[in-house]
Amino acid sequence: QVQLVESGGGLVQAGGSLRLSCAASGRTVSSFTMGWFRQAPGKEREFVARIMASGAITVYADSVKGRFTISRDNAKNTVYLQMNSLKPEDTAVYFCAGTYYSGASYAYWGQGTQVTVSS
Repeated sequence: QVQLVESGGGLVQAGGSLRLSCAASGRTVSSFTMGWFRQAPGKEREFVARIMASGAITVYADSVKGRFTISRDNAKNTVYLQMNSLKPEDTAVYFCAGTYYSGASYAYWGQGTQVTVSS
């Protein structure tokens, strides 16, 4: 019922910033827990950040704490990932995902957007 489309990826220098967007369609995701994941070449997909429906609770991977911020705009049915102080190690395809039930497996996934950080 929900389609997710990521955008905002691109090439950026180390230390720079980038904001990813995840636009949802088909139905509102205002009551969904939303998350961001990433996968680098030859690596396992890893968790990046998660935000609950209320927006009051967020969780980050240790590798991005203090640098990345997840947020949402329910009026636009969109979730964001603000990435600051980017490092080459952040280079990956970034995916957004959603689930209606907090703590449940993510049922909806986007196709991903490429983020490349040059040194």
